[in-house]
Amino acid sequence: MGGVIILFAVAVSTLLWANLEIYYIWVCLFVMLGLGSVGFLDDYRKLIKKQNQGLTAKEKFIYQIVITFLAGLMLVIYPKYPLYLSIPFIKGWSPYLGVFYIPFSMLVVIGASNAVNLSDGLDGLAIGPVIVASLTYLIFSYLAGHVKIANYLQLPSITGAGELVVFCGAIIGAGVGFLWFNSYPAQVFMGDVGSLGLGGALGIVATVTKQELLLVLVGGIFVIEALSVIAQVGFFKLTHGKRIFRMAPLHHHFELKGWAEPKVSVRFWIIAFVLSLLSIATLKLR
Repeated sequence: MGGVIILFAVAVSTLLWANLEIYYIWVCLFVMLGLGSVGFLDDYRKLIKKQNQGLTAKEKFIYQIVITFLAGLMLVIYPKYPLYLSIPFIKGWSPYLGVFYIPFSMLVVIGASNAVNLSDGLDGLAIGPVIVASLTYLIFSYLAGHVKIANYLQLPSITGAGELVVFCGAIIGAGVGFLWFNSYPAQVFMGDVGSLGLGGALGIVATVTKQELLLVLVGGIFVIEALSVIAQVGFFKLTHGKRIFRMAPLHHHFELKGWAEPKVSVRFWIIAFVLSLLSIATLKLR
């Protein structure tokens, strides 16, 4: 449950240094702490109550739906938030979603939250890509909040989004501090409270900055991990017992092939860094 420390540090730092008059700060804090609370309840049941399963998948999903629906509603009712979809690489076409932006934002945030949760299986594995992705969205937040730069780069200009630089910076700082104790051999583990909360934070920042679709590239490591589980389960059912990987999520496959745990983690960090650079490079390909 070391994620409690991470979320606490992010929340306190944001409240101390961010402009609390910016609406998006509260939306992001709500999502991070809300989904973190779901993870906290799950971890609490496992560790304190000694209930081996914690929350059921159904219970967890219902809580996630409620929290992300409220977050999506908060964005839709905010008059200054544009309800269109920004599509990378395509100029001049931004489909208007209107009220349908709520289920779309729910899909983005829930997907990001669960993908990070699936990736948290080795020492330092999840927090490294989270730091890299947060740094990437720190840049996107700054650009989205700067009208002249956003117009020059043909990015959506979101008034107030620049303040999310503080939020993303707090995640980076808290993540680096956590990594000191989570690196191999780990002394502290983030648990579901950390992975669900941080994943949700990345998802909502991507949504606010109108870079939702680019999250697939920025958080590519998390996407690959989630897809490996989906592929493994689907193939197992279709073939009545056969597997694609030795074990899913993907990091366990490499671990069972004989890779040392630190090697898997560091190589996943490297891939996350490369994907981050590719994401930033798309700014000049628009």
